[in-house]
Amino acid sequence: MTLKELESQILALPSTEKAVIIQSLTQTINIGAKGITKTPGVCGGEACIAGTRIAVWLLVEARRIGITEAQLLQDYPHISAADLVNAWVYAEAHPEEIEAVIHANEVA
Repeated sequence: MTLKELESQILALPSTEKAVIIQSLTQTINIGAKGITKTPGVCGGEACIAGTRIAVWLLVEARRIGITEAQLLQDYPHISAADLVNAWVYAEAHPEEIEAVIHANEVA
């Protein structure tokens, strides 16, 4: 299939389906290459370290309460320092999203 054929097929879709495609492509462009993924049905669809169920908001909250990066790497040996950098970058780029999820997960 050529790009022109694909474009024609996408333009023929209903607006709701176009929106789903745009959202999916935007997520892939913005976070897919950086090691952060959002998968429906996994951790409530929240941003996670790729290939794990470790949510970005959880790492941000851990850092806020004083857990060091070294301790996070020890606690989660299957992630790397680069994964943490990706999480911090994602959190900085999406502060409202991260704050909302942290707030939603606070224990009253």
